[in-house]
Amino acid sequence: MAKRPVVAVTGPDRGGWVAWAFTALAVWRAGGRPLRIRPGRSRIRNDRLPGIDALVLGGGADVDPGRYGQNPVRLRKELAAEKRHPGHFLIGLILFPFIHILRKLFSLAGSPGPDPKRDALEERFINHALNEHLPVLGICRGMQFLNVRFGGTLHQDLSVLEEERPNLRTLLPRKPVTLLPGSLLHTVFQKDETRVNALHHQAVDRLGEGFRVTARERGGVVQALEHSAAYWLVGVQWHPEFLPHKRRQQALFRALVRAAQEKSPFRK
Repeated sequence: MAKRPVVAVTGPDRGGWVAWAFTALAVWRAGGRPLRIRPGRSRIRNDRLPGIDALVLGGGADVDPGRYGQNPVRLRKELAAEKRHPGHFLIGLILFPFIHILRKLFSLAGSPGPDPKRDALEERFINHALNEHLPVLGICRGMQFLNVRFGGTLHQDLSVLEEERPNLRTLLPRKPVTLLPGSLLHTVFQKDETRVNALHHQAVDRLGEGFRVTARERGGVVQALEHSAAYWLVGVQWHPEFLPHKRRQQALFRALVRAAQEKSPFRK
């Protein structure tokens, strides 16, 4: 009987345990064996990467804006904009404590600023996956980092996009997104539209080389990417790991594991 394919799951050194637990559960349910990878515990020995069969880039701290030629944006634009809209400002003021607690509980924000060590680690693993033609799934920050790795840029402050005001933050699948017909995601979900959760404050701006947008929300913000040249390279802006009760979200992890199984016989 073939062994379960090893799926490396990246995350921060501090926090991230809830996201790891949910992702590990999704990978195991899909038939894979999850392996936690962090900057301080990368399992890299003598400049050699561990034997992995697939890669999941998890959520967390913002990608260093210096990687795509920008300086950090101070999020004062949102406050200035909301002052011109008293209703939006009041709603934001009321919901801020709950959103803050939610993000802390699920360790989505990671450290207060960029995490250069994690950026460097994930770039190394992406390069390894590309060289070995391994399937890769980027989740939230993971999708954003993939886009930056291929020369793309990000919107650092999503609130400045009129389409996203007020920006919906929810763990529940409430945000509708449209899937591109013929894309891998469309094949996995077997439908033209689906609802996803929303826990991000940044988004893809200019596409990285080789990527195409395969899902958008109604305001036009990018919700998924796929690479045209890589073996299996998909990024989603939402968090499918936090929707274990949704069959189509779990199907995304099954597709990842299946791609790993089709790539190699895994040490039978």
